[in-house]
Amino acid sequence: MMVRKKLIILFFFIITVSARAQYVSRPDTIYKHRLRTTVISAGVLYGATMTTLWYLWYNDYPHAGFHWINDNKEWLQLDKMGHMTTVYTTSGYMYEALRWSGVDNTKATLYGALTGWGFMASVEFLDGLSAEWGASWGDIVANTTGAALFVSQQLLWKEQRIRLKFSYSPSPYAQYRPDLLGENHWQRSIKDYNGETFWLSANIASFIRQDSKFPKWLNVAVGYGGKGMLGAYSNPPEYNGQPLPEFERTRQYYLSLDIDWTRIKTNSAVLRTVFKVFSFVKLPFPALEYNKEDGFVGHWMFF
Repeated sequence: MMVRKKLIILFFFIITVSARAQYVSRPDTIYKHRLRTTVISAGVLYGATMTTLWYLWYNDYPHAGFHWINDNKEWLQLDKMGHMTTVYTTSGYMYEALRWSGVDNTKATLYGALTGWGFMASVEFLDGLSAEWGASWGDIVANTTGAALFVSQQLLWKEQRIRLKFSYSPSPYAQYRPDLLGENHWQRSIKDYNGETFWLSANIASFIRQDSKFPKWLNVAVGYGGKGMLGAYSNPPEYNGQPLPEFERTRQYYLSLDIDWTRIKTNSAVLRTVFKVFSFVKLPFPALEYNKEDGFVGHWMFF
């Protein structure tokens, strides 16, 4: 189910790149042709995305009256972290497109977050109509939290000092359930929660004096992940008639450094766009991990 939701983020890649993710630093002036491009592109891509999801995915499963499910215990709540990060990131993408169009900070912040939240809510609505799944209050709460984190910072500071980020490292668990966790590295980067880590990355310089010599781009990040998961709620004893190893489902916590790409100074508009588009990616750095199974574990480089 999260595969479909993660693919929504591709929509905002297109929006951000088409808008060059840049806006001129001057008093807010609406550029009507840019705003028209942004709105029309968003509408067309929204319709195309929802139509594609319906006919390529939902249409193959039985339909039902709209209903809710409680999936809050799935995947050690890593799927909820995925929801938060996706809505936070997509809200920022739409914000950039609206600022490029000349929309002022407050309106661009609110409309950007509403757009990001609304896209994920639309997918949640389709889930609610499928007999195979159902709409999830937990997902709605996670979506709202991601949007709220973006809005609160943009309205308070007019910048994102604390970012939600994502990283992925191949895990040894996908080989046991390729149907569920992915058959290749591309699929596993989306489907295998054992290899995914979600981060809160805080920019240190933005919280200290402006005349400080501390690097403006250096962040400190805390991460959350999990391992030992061969199923959403519990691990099955076998797969395709073959017994599976027993793994303990374990939460993992990390402390690491990071880089805020958007604070790297460059005269290249292309690089500024690339930095903003990939601002949700946590860069590899040494990290300290804690989990109840192994205690403290040091990683000379972790992604």
